[in-house]
Amino acid sequence: MAVKMRLTRKGEKKNALYRIVVSDSRSPRDGKFIEEIGTYDPNTDPSTFKIDEEKAKKWIANGAKPTEVVAKLLKLANIE
Repeated sequence: MAVKMRLTRKGEKKNALYRIVVSDSRSPRDGKFIEEIGTYDPNTDPSTFKIDEEKAKKWIANGAKPTEVVAKLLKLANIE
């Protein structure tokens, strides 16, 4: 099973909020996920995000691949 760390969209129309989740790569974007590890709000200036560092490191050690956006957020949080 290929596992990815990616964003799922929440919130209203034209006011998106995102959760950073670990999920099977075959599941849909807003579908079933394994674990939620953080949040991301692009609407604030500057954008805000919160990531559980321990969970993120655990999943990276177990082989989860982050998407491009999640990789940038992890880099900003000094994880990896």
